[in-house]
Amino acid sequence: MAAILAKKLGMTQRFLEDGTAARLTVLEAGPCPVTALRERERDGYEAVQLAFGATDERKLTRAQLGHLKKASAPPMRHLVEFRGERGDLKVGDTVTVDAFSVGERVKVAGITKGKGFQGTIARHGFKRGPKTHGSHNVRAPGSIGAAATPSRVFKGLRMAGHGGARRATQRGLQIVAIEADQNLLLVRGSVPGARGGIVEVRSDG
Repeated sequence: MAAILAKKLGMTQRFLEDGTAARLTVLEAGPCPVTALRERERDGYEAVQLAFGATDERKLTRAQLGHLKKASAPPMRHLVEFRGERGDLKVGDTVTVDAFSVGERVKVAGITKGKGFQGTIARHGFKRGPKTHGSHNVRAPGSIGAAATPSRVFKGLRMAGHGGARRATQRGLQIVAIEADQNLLLVRGSVPGARGGIVEVRSDG
């Protein structure tokens, strides 16, 4: 098992040996220093904490800088824990794209693109109302509950609101190429998030 943090750079395509064009997502993955290890006896679970995204010291708190200094890591913006991915890693080690191999299946998690305010049709896939016979219920949500009983709207109903900007995981993606000198993973298919977004890459096995 392997895990790493990456930044989504965008999409491209590459022609494979059989002549087909593969749509690829380019991920700048790592290097990610190991900044902490969680132990079941002490913390109740096992995990490895990775850092990613070099930044200026002035953008971090003294507590964050002290935590990174203990692991001999430079100032980095993102800290993420991966459960079940600890392996033989130790604090101070560095995880790179070499932890993965070409042809390996991975799952990528990230925050999807925000869509702003959306109605029920765009947000939840509701059907629209009739457009004829004088109907004014073309894109309205329809009934949201009974009248006299219970005389209120239940919580959790699918209604209009902010769309996107939620965590999503895309599974079954295949690594087509690895460019270790540039810390790049080329993954077949699309991954959640906009260009420049931070994603988590894990082995999907």
